Amino acid sequence: MIQPKQHGAVRVWSLPTGPLQENAVLVAGAQNEGFLFDPGDDAERILALVRGAGVTVRGILLTHAHFDHIGAVQPLREALGVPVWLHPADLPLYRLGASSAARWNLPFSQPADPEHELRGGQTCKAGDLTLTTRELPGHSPGHVVFVGDGVVVAGDTLFQGGIGRTDLPGGNHRQLLAGITRELLSLPDETAVYPGHGPATTVGAERRSNPFLR
Repeated sequence: MIQPKQHGAVRVWSLPTGPLQENAVLVAGAQNEGFLFDPGDDAERILALVRGAGVTVRGILLTHAHFDHIGAVQPLREALGVPVWLHPADLPLYRLGASSAARWNLPFSQPADPEHELRGGQTCKAGDLTLTTRELPGHSPGHVVFVGDGVVVAGDTLFQGGIGRTDLPGGNHRQLLAGITRELLSLPDETAVYPGHGPATTVGAERRSNPFLR
């Protein structure tokens, strides 16, 4: 059983899934209610994590819609009985999930469309947990990050020692760097960053040592 990282009243679990080792992230507050982010693959393992943690999931929130972040959306929305949220600018990517995965010869179950739209400045609440959506395009047109108390779910924007790819359709390198500076480097140095791939880091560590941010 993966143990959560504690950030004040916020607990975070990160589970690498699928052949691309995409991180599905579970975030909960002190009242054990929360959200599931970017369930990319391995639906049964993610469901076991949620049930083992005892968290009541109130929704599936997507940072963006590349296929490696949405491959387990359909079985998990059905198993948990929750809606899915996505920024509308990424809906075309979402609907191309199956064809994108096929180019890598990877199995993929195309999910039905999200129930709800995400926008910048939107507040997502589950019990005593409050997260705010910030728009951070550049890796994809509708990429968002979710900022809580001492924590950010960053998707494929900022990694430990790296940043998201911008050579994919809809990518924009300058836009991504500007967004990271505006939306992430403006957070306190101790803010924990949970990326879509690889280990967690902090805003301060990336500000000091990330070669892409110099």
